[in-house]
Amino acid sequence: MVFIDQNEKGAGTVLALGLVFAMLLLLAMVLMLGQGINAAGRAATAADLSALAAADTYRGLSSGAPCQVAADVAARHGASLMDCTLAGDYSVRVQVAVKTPLPWLSTGIARAGPPPDTVKPGLP
Repeated sequence: MVFIDQNEKGAGTVLALGLVFAMLLLLAMVLMLGQGINAAGRAATAADLSALAAADTYRGLSSGAPCQVAADVAARHGASLMDCTLAGDYSVRVQVAVKTPLPWLSTGIARAGPPPDTVKPGLP
């Protein structure tokens, strides 16, 4: 025969509710982390495409101002251009940001243009 102390009635319910709350909190954290990872991928993609478009414009392959072209491409991909640097060797470095549901932005940085002088060609 099982004896139940009257002071412990409902303790299982409180424990079950606590476990459900902990699982929901964990699920919310995992979903927010997934959205942050998705935003980081979007930021990297927007930075790459913005840098390539700006480098083409800088080299004269398309018309417009390189940094304005980079800003337009970033905006089309849901990002905003934070920095655009034109180098003398016709390379472009851009930094973009994408808003996330988290309290910070997800950023992406990319460079496009000819390889730096420090890069040596490989041996055949």
